[in-house]
Parts: sequence; C-alpha cells; structure tokens
Amino acid sequence: MNVLIVYAHPEPTSFCAALRDRAVGTIRAAGHEVTVSDLYRDGFDPVAGRHDFTTVADPDRFHYQSEQLLAAREGGFSDEIRREQDRVRQADLFIIIYPIWWGGPPAIFKGWLDRVLAYGFAYEDGQRFETGFFRGRRGLIGMATGGTPQRFSRDGAYGDIDQVMWPTRRLALEYMGLCVEPPFVCYAVPRITQAEREGYLDAWADAVRELLAKGPVAETAPIASPPAGDVGPVPQAGTPAAWARA
Repeated sequence: MNVLIVYAHPEPTSFCAALRDRAVGTIRAAGHEVTVSDLYRDGFDPVAGRHDFTTVADPDRFHYQSEQLLAAREGGFSDEIRREQDRVRQADLFIIIYPIWWGGPPAIFKGWLDRVLAYGFAYEDGQRFETGFFRGRRGLIGMATGGTPQRFSRDGAYGDIDQVMWPTRRLALEYMGLCVEPPFVCYAVPRITQAEREGYLDAWADAVRELLAKGPVAETAPIASPPAGDVGPVPQAGTPAAWARA
C-alpha cells in the first residue's frame, strides 16, 4: 500500500516530528511505501490565488471554485499543486500530523486543504462524504497539544477534543469520503515526562500498525476525472448565483 503523511510543523526536533518519524519507520517496517509532504520544509505556499493556475476561467472576477474546476478539467494547476495532487491520487491511506495552535492546525495545513483538495479534483456537487472521491480510503490524525485532557474535556476551558477537531476530521477528511479512524491525541506534551512521551510514541506506532492492518475500507474508488468541456454547473462570476458559493 501507499501511505501519504501530511506533516505540518516547522521544528525538526518537535514532538510532532517524532510522531512523523515513528510513523515512517512503522510503515516501512511493515513493507509499505510512504511519502511525506513536509509542508514547512517544502516551503508550501498556503495562500490561494491566480498563481494556483495556468488556465483562466474568468479574467475579470476571481471565483476560486470556477478556476479550480477548469484547472481540473484542463490540467491547469501549478506545479506545486499538481505535485501534491499526484501524491493524493496514489495514496491508499492518509496520515495527518500537526500541533494544535489557536484551536486548530497551523495555517499552512489549512492552505494545503484549500489549494490541493480542489473543486473538480477532490469533491464536486453530489460527491461528498459517503459518495466522495476518496471513499474506500482511510485516514488517521496524529496531534500534539499543550493543554491537558481536562482542558479538552466537555466541561474544560477548551471544549471537547472532538468538537475542536470537527473542522479537520468531519468537514475536510470525511467530507472527501475518507473513513477516518479515531484521532490519536498526545495531550500536554511539554508538561509530561520523557517516559510518558515515549509511551505516546509506542502507542502511536500501534495505531499506525492497526491502520495498516485494516487497509482500505473496500476496493479503493478511483478519483474521477471530470469530463472535458465547459466549466459547467459552477455559477459564473458576476451573476447573483455566484454569490451562493463563498
């Protein structure tokens, strides 16, 4: 199997880096292929714009989904986006690793979602969740926090961890059709002992092995290629219907 790790942390000696390295070693030891998209090391640009495309759907008004759909149909994505999309296409399993900053992942990961998982490539109308292009594939999130489990509880200051993770787990990965495993959360990493951190890493390796053992949910559904032709049902910029899409 091919595993894609999307990793978002700028510090190579961080605990998130240790999670990445343990995952890579576990995957290779099990005889599988692994690719790491190390967003900070690669200098991934999180800012969306016309530089994402070599094609132009509307030169007068920049409507991101219209531009994405045309690029998906005509091969008009920038080299950076095309590289990441190729990695996504080839992946049977996805592992996402990041720290919690201000209640969510670092902005560079949100930019990766915005730019890489483009309309026409990763989702379309009627192709979400159970009917998503990624159905059949599995995902796993590994995350490090500074806060304790108590702070991320239902009655804690930060709220339940499932609520905190909802935008990434439900509204991004599951939205694309992935079957997402329960998240692996390493709480209060700066506040615990080295032995406790080692315990987290050992448990993380077990979680990765369980993901590998499960494999794809069923026969992996191919990411469909949109038909060639006009941009189609996406409302054109400058019309009231276009306001329905943010």
